[in-house]
Amino acid sequence: MKISDIKIRAVRHAVKESAYNLKDGTGIKFEFLVITVETDTGLSVDTVGFAGRDAMGIGYTAENVIKPFFLGRDPHYRELHWHDFRKYDRTWHFTPIYSYSPFDIACYLIAAEEAGLPLYKYLGAYRDEVPVYGSSLTLDAPAKYADEARDLQSRGWAAYKLHPPVDYDFGLEAHRLCREAVGPDFTLMSDPVGSYTADQCLKFGRELERLNYKWLEEPLYDETPAALRELTRALDIPIVGGETLNKRPYSLAEYISTRVIDIVRADVSWSGGITGTMKTAHLCESFGMQCEIHTAIFHPLELINLHVCAAIKNCEYFELLVPTDLFDIGLAEPISIKDGKAILPQKPGLGINLDWDFIDNNTFKEF
Repeated sequence: MKISDIKIRAVRHAVKESAYNLKDGTGIKFEFLVITVETDTGLSVDTVGFAGRDAMGIGYTAENVIKPFFLGRDPHYRELHWHDFRKYDRTWHFTPIYSYSPFDIACYLIAAEEAGLPLYKYLGAYRDEVPVYGSSLTLDAPAKYADEARDLQSRGWAAYKLHPPVDYDFGLEAHRLCREAVGPDFTLMSDPVGSYTADQCLKFGRELERLNYKWLEEPLYDETPAALRELTRALDIPIVGGETLNKRPYSLAEYISTRVIDIVRADVSWSGGITGTMKTAHLCESFGMQCEIHTAIFHPLELINLHVCAAIKNCEYFELLVPTDLFDIGLAEPISIKDGKAILPQKPGLGINLDWDFIDNNTFKEF
């Protein structure tokens, strides 16, 4: 089998009116790629690729750098492609960390569909459902976080994670109100996304310990290992990080072996596709560490994340951004959630078709 053609679309979806903002205060506007990989046997698959804020830019990279690399290759040789691409990318390409991922994912989907198996069973299933938690956007009042946490608790979800704004006092108040709202036993996490100083992180972490939060995620930027290591040693609450490090799992080896962080983040978008995510998870497992799968934002990619979550033991949760209707785009039917758990689809490959009416209506460039 050979890859005979690759078609790339740039897609834009903007939410015209919303009370929710992204971390930088901007409104909800998404750009992403939809990639169709065809083979000489007639089998083809579709997947979605993260594109940051510039689907035109990453689309150009996909068309002119990644596509020529994959054309003519056998999709079954994923490990060979992984190592060949490391050399290829080093030779003056230096592509964004998410550029390789959708092509790697497509190779797995081809093999899973060929085998007649849902992706997670093709990878080697560990379970058929995964506890799901809601991950907030950046809200404009502390009490709104508490309301959102209470709502998810009432719906039976497993946990809630806050993304507080840069303002330290605002963030602390939001975390206190959430604990008051849901009581002592409901699981809460925190992800300031590098908003605070090292001193503030230490104080903040101690307060979260008092409030019985499960983890503190990316308190400092991932590329500050010395400061992160000191914070990890000083606090009892687990420190989570690593999601933005490129060239994994190699870039994470020192973070894992010297306990720069307690829990590693990976996902199928920013970690080199399924290959990079599985390598990262297995490396963590050998050191007795959790590898919690990080949100990939768009639900077609979240569904790939879910398949990976179901194929590894050392991941406790499946993460979805809330409110989910802002991100539940691009799939013909929603990801099934029942009794606080995401249920794996049983059809071959991805298990749920893409929503081509949505994709066609929002495509603004075909490469």
